[in-house]
Amino acid sequence: MDVMTPQWRKSTKSGGNGGSCVEIADNMPGAVLVRDTKDREGGTLNFDPQSWQSFVDLAKQIGPVG
Repeated sequence: MDVMTPQWRKSTKSGGNGGSCVEIADNMPGAVLVRDTKDREGGTLNFDPQSWQSFVDLAKQIGPVG
């Protein structure tokens, strides 16, 4: 596996209907990348791993919204 090429995976919490889906690449050194599955060329968010983990932990505490 090339460490410089993002290995994208669909979030386990993404809907199965092709709607609200995000993809995450966490194989990059010092970065976690996030993009919209429906608009892969529309831009990528870049987080440092510690900030991403803090977000994930908080999201787990809050639970589903809506």
